[in-house]
Amino acid sequence: MPRQTSSSTFPRRQGELAVVGGRVVPIVGEPIENGTVLIKDGVITAVGAGVKIGKKAEVIDATGQWVLPGFVEAHGHVGVHEEGNGWAGQDTNEMTDPVGARFRALDAINPADEGFRDALAGGITSVVVKPGSGNPIGGQTVAIKSWGRMVDEMVFAQPCSIKSALGENPKRVYGEKKQTPSTRLGVAAVIREALSKAQDYQAKRDQAEQDGKPFDRDANSEVLVSVLTGEVPWCQHTHRADDIATALRLADEFGYRLVINHGTEGHLLADVLAERGVPVIIGPLFTSRSKVEVNQRHLRNPGLLAKAGVKIAITTDHPVVPINFLVYQAILSVKEGLDPRTALESITINPAEILGLADRVGSLEPGKDADLVLWDGDPLEIMSRARRVIIEGREVYHYDADAGTGFTEDPYQIS
Repeated sequence: MPRQTSSSTFPRRQGELAVVGGRVVPIVGEPIENGTVLIKDGVITAVGAGVKIGKKAEVIDATGQWVLPGFVEAHGHVGVHEEGNGWAGQDTNEMTDPVGARFRALDAINPADEGFRDALAGGITSVVVKPGSGNPIGGQTVAIKSWGRMVDEMVFAQPCSIKSALGENPKRVYGEKKQTPSTRLGVAAVIREALSKAQDYQAKRDQAEQDGKPFDRDANSEVLVSVLTGEVPWCQHTHRADDIATALRLADEFGYRLVINHGTEGHLLADVLAERGVPVIIGPLFTSRSKVEVNQRHLRNPGLLAKAGVKIAITTDHPVVPINFLVYQAILSVKEGLDPRTALESITINPAEILGLADRVGSLEPGKDADLVLWDGDPLEIMSRARRVIIEGREVYHYDADAGTGFTEDPYQIS
């Protein structure tokens, strides 16, 4: 089951659009004073100073504002864990089968969830929506844009990764059911067995194709083969250092691309993670120490990981922390030692690179999606606000200072 990337059917704005006069922060280069971002048919065509603008181009004056790429939330549950809807909107975990590689977050996302409007207010234009951490293998994650009327128009990478969980959550869920896995060793065994089965499945499938014979498909193994072949990364929910060591051990056994998610105690193994080139999607950072494995949660941890050479992305794990607080987590991580440039990278280009989305999002470069946010100041200043949000050339959100509130365009009234 290869990963599918798509230009999507998102309603891109057609024609030429120029955002001019602002402080353009492309992320991959130095800031450009009085810069221009030129867009055609929803795609960035030029970034710089003195960019030639066509006579028919619509112009947005960004004088006095900062122009950045839309932020990328690398690990959230927006749309599958709807706010204020109780059990009716709770589709994060299918906790009836510990091996759920066949489960897809895509099939449970509700674009009407209030979290998407919060995402836009926080300058977030892309979200990787993941199943929860109740199962050893939770399912397929999906990368979507933060605005739209149906998820099929918002998606641009499916599956983005496969979600797996170690530690307290899966052992609690299945321990309460009095079935395997009820311990850490049981959780690791379930993952190992599923991946071993996928190896056998791959060999039998390939032989059947070579022989031209029919073959019975297995939905879980089909997905896990894409992990074993390196097509899709493995997002490993893990907090404690010993669980991170288990994640590394399993990755060594099966050779897949490992991404640590949460990594609360990752700083304790920062040198190991850096040496092996294993990235960490760290967070949430604005939470209580609600369980044993998050006892070492601290805002200094992102800086410790980055200083050791680990590529990091910061996450809210929405709705654990509201998704619009993504940038505030970055801000307070800077206060606790994270380099400011790395802080911006951790919510833009880093998550895009970690999850294989950097050809579309994460920076302002020609050829990438025209996902821009105009801020009234440095986004790492806590009083700065996202004033206008543009996704694929279409303005989908703006903040009205006179009214004191933000307004999201109605996706069902597309013109």
